[in-house]
Amino acid sequence: MGTASPAGDRLYLAMREKGPLCVGIDPHPGLLDAWGLADDVGGLETFALTVMDAIGGEVASVKPQVALFERHGAAGLGVLEQVIARGKDSGTQVVCDAKRGDIGSTMAAYADAWLSERSGLAGDAVTLSPYLGFGSLSPALDAAAEHGRGTFVLALTSNPEGAGVQHRGGQDSVAKSVVDQAAAENGRHEWTHAGPCGLVVGATVGPALDALGISLANFNGLVLAPGYGAQGATADDLARVFNGAGDRVVVANSRGVLRHGPDPDALSSAARRCNEELIQALGQEAGSSS
Repeated sequence: MGTASPAGDRLYLAMREKGPLCVGIDPHPGLLDAWGLADDVGGLETFALTVMDAIGGEVASVKPQVALFERHGAAGLGVLEQVIARGKDSGTQVVCDAKRGDIGSTMAAYADAWLSERSGLAGDAVTLSPYLGFGSLSPALDAAAEHGRGTFVLALTSNPEGAGVQHRGGQDSVAKSVVDQAAAENGRHEWTHAGPCGLVVGATVGPALDALGISLANFNGLVLAPGYGAQGATADDLARVFNGAGDRVVVANSRGVLRHGPDPDALSSAARRCNEELIQALGQEAGSSS
């Protein structure tokens, strides 16, 4: 997947062609059961590859939740490698939702695992946690640049507990510092539409951006937005929270698509409907890469 084409530009252009939907591949035990599958590696493999076969090439990106593969051990990570490979084959970009964050040589090892050419776990991008200090992410940010991959750094998450850390400081909040440092990271690289270092901002954060003095309209990268659909955020919420940044929002939706499985046609149809709703909500234009 390593390529000279900047990672942010690749996903931006894919969204212009196919829409902003990022299908979350979240093989929760309850969802496996709803599909009539066992909560084991065989059920995991059937679930994940059915999703990829149904929507691969139809959506701009997918977001496998790494923990739900890890819980099945090494064989579960092997299934994740298959998901990543099918994303590559179909042209659907894979954002590995791993939320890695550490220091020094440990962070460098995570960077090797999720961003280097040597690893089958390296998708097009990975989520990172900056809460050991944004500078601790340098090994991953450098590896992403070296291998033509992207990152999404947690800024304002959709869980209510996050405010106790992320909102600290008010107008000089921790979250605002993350946004500013991600923007500075993008300033180090050449790109046309969006820098390689994106943000994770929950679609359910409501007025928090305004309260903290954060303007995503001025951010120079993509924004991964979980929380739409089953987690409570509506199309109106998307339009309000991401006002001015609608063309750069990658909207994650899992259950809204996956509950239509295991029928592949139903999964594909649900993804198309969701994309149409999101394009209208965010004022994006799909069908052109210009």
